[in-house]
Order: sequence, then structure tokens, then C-alpha cells
Amino acid sequence: MKLRIAGTVNDSIVDGPGIRFTIFTQGCPHNCPGCHNPQTHAFDGGVETDTDELLEKIKSNPLLDGVTFSGGDPFCQAEPLAELGRQIKALGLNIVTYTGYDFEELYAHRNTHGWGSLLEVTDILIDGKYVQELHSWEIKFRGSTNQRYIDCQESLKAGRAIETQP
Repeated sequence: MKLRIAGTVNDSIVDGPGIRFTIFTQGCPHNCPGCHNPQTHAFDGGVETDTDELLEKIKSNPLLDGVTFSGGDPFCQAEPLAELGRQIKALGLNIVTYTGYDFEELYAHRNTHGWGSLLEVTDILIDGKYVQELHSWEIKFRGSTNQRYIDCQESLKAGRAIETQP
């Protein structure tokens, strides 16, 4: 499947726990002031790539603990990421997904836009728009204190957001 990305990082230690392969998706409707990745906002920016190529890069790194879908907003390309996510999970890796949407909105619309499929492969969901006034260096893997670190699988079972600790 095709995916529009801004880029990748092979050995990230800041985009979730452990050593991660991070995919920065292209396209974001939120346009949060002070965003760390404003170059990812334009939906026509970045480059188009094939998810099979990304999977081969992931497979080639035996040190990975998991893969992170960042952005942009990954839920704007939920279907190809969900398919890639299923293949990543088959490798025994975990998935962290960042989004400007909140879990409640994604859950309410899980049967549209492919959102449910992406939630189903996500282990940790970091949700909420970045709020510059709430920026903190004290929180792990998040930019602002309103963003939550959510156990996505337990949240799907419960039908509500269940926060966990990084």
C-alpha cells in the first residue's frame, strides 16, 4: 500500500519506550501552534512510499523494540498504517501511535476512516493536540501535559481511555 511520509528515523529513543523505528506521516489537520513537526502539516508534502519498503527497513534492524507512527497525524492515513501495523505486530514489535485527536473521538468514529483498524494494532496511544502553553520537559514521550499516554488495547476493551505510565 502507498503511504505519504515526511521521513523516518531508524533508531529513535524519544518516540516511545526502547529503540524505535519512527515513521513521520505527512498531513495534519490540527496545525497546533508551536508544533515540533510543522513541515508535516501539508497533505501534499513529503514523499509517497510503499509500506513494503518500510517493512523491509524495519525487518533489517534487529535492535528494535517497536515502531512509532508520528506525524503529521497518522489517523489521516489510518488504513495503510493499520495494514503495516499488522505486519509489524507479526514481527513481535509493539506500536506507539501519536495523534492530535483524543481517544474518545477516535473510539466514537472507529467504524469510519479506518480509525478502528489503526487503534486495533496500537499498543500505546499518545493523544491530544499539542498545547504550547502546557509544554513540559518533565513528561516522557509527550510535548504538553494535556496529552495522555494510553494503553490502547485495554482502552478498546473498556470502551474508555485507560492511561498508563511510560
